Amino acid sequence: MKKFSLIAACALAASALNAGEVKVGVVMPMTGAVAAYGQVAWTGIEIANKIEPKTKKGDDIKLVLIDSKGDKVEATTAATRLVTEDKVSAIIGEMVTGNTQQVLQIGEEKKIPVIAPAATADKLLDRAKFGARVTFMDSFQGVSFAKYAGEKLGAKTAVIITDQSTAYSLGLAKAFKKEFEKNGGKVLKELKISSGDKDFKAVVSQVGSLNPDLVYVPTYYQEASMIIRQARQIGLKNAFASGDGVSDDKFIPLSGEASEGYLYTDVFDSTNPPTPKSKIFIDEYEKAKGNRDIPGFTTLGADAYFLLLDAINRCENPNDSICINEKIKETKNFEGVSGYINIDKKGNAVRSLVIKEVKGGKFVYKDTVNP
Repeated sequence: MKKFSLIAACALAASALNAGEVKVGVVMPMTGAVAAYGQVAWTGIEIANKIEPKTKKGDDIKLVLIDSKGDKVEATTAATRLVTEDKVSAIIGEMVTGNTQQVLQIGEEKKIPVIAPAATADKLLDRAKFGARVTFMDSFQGVSFAKYAGEKLGAKTAVIITDQSTAYSLGLAKAFKKEFEKNGGKVLKELKISSGDKDFKAVVSQVGSLNPDLVYVPTYYQEASMIIRQARQIGLKNAFASGDGVSDDKFIPLSGEASEGYLYTDVFDSTNPPTPKSKIFIDEYEKAKGNRDIPGFTTLGADAYFLLLDAINRCENPNDSICINEKIKETKNFEGVSGYINIDKKGNAVRSLVIKEVKGGKFVYKDTVNP
């Protein structure tokens, strides 16, 4: 008995001596216009790292965070530094499509796998051999809500308010319009705005004159909150909806009571945890933040980490970036925080989404749409 105990102790000691470190780079907009997205995603990554801080072989996962400031040039600089100076084996980031493209470019050049938590543009990964994502694509998000609007909301007419300065908004608008019209709906008009605009009186006045059943606003929360506030100020009663760009705690305070009844697509709802890992994560989140109301982007940050760690664990050498990339693309039925995820050969995630509604000043679960 003592002999076996000694052997086991020696094995554990040898394992500890052999255990090393795996550096994972994280490029997030911690400051700047879209800092809210980066901050909540980073919270998810940190909590995930606390839950599973080591590889199955005992190697420590060291996170190296660099602030992209929500800027394309800064995102490129951050990714370059992580690869050349910090010697990371993989990168998680960025949050918005344009900046994620810059990180992916560095990943391609240096053959370092990149997992994007939240970038949704359909063509994001078309040429990225070292890229993947854990969120859905714009086409799935836009198509799903277009079907929901027609079938569940009974909407026959719609107006789309598109941010012409972002690939995210353009992609969602295109997918929604195509599917809505395919199912017999009519898009009365597509109105154009730009990020940073604050006066939407002319836009909401046109909506009022057209009086559609639904106003689809595939923008980020800053613009969406001002649009709905100004629409309600002139007495519009139409239904309004957005994509996951409004999945931020600041949306309701910014829009106030005007947001009541607002619909949007998201990846997760903490009142309906889809997996056992969801429940574990919710408990850890509550310990850290004091509540169980988890932003969707927090779960995506966590899932980017967990999925990456799962791929690392399937490699003989946990710092073999080529192997890590291959294993990411082989991921099937992965149990994430936000749901079960499959990664296709291009690196795109095949997964469900949820639809939420603002009720009583809170985001409330309404429905689930499966692929």
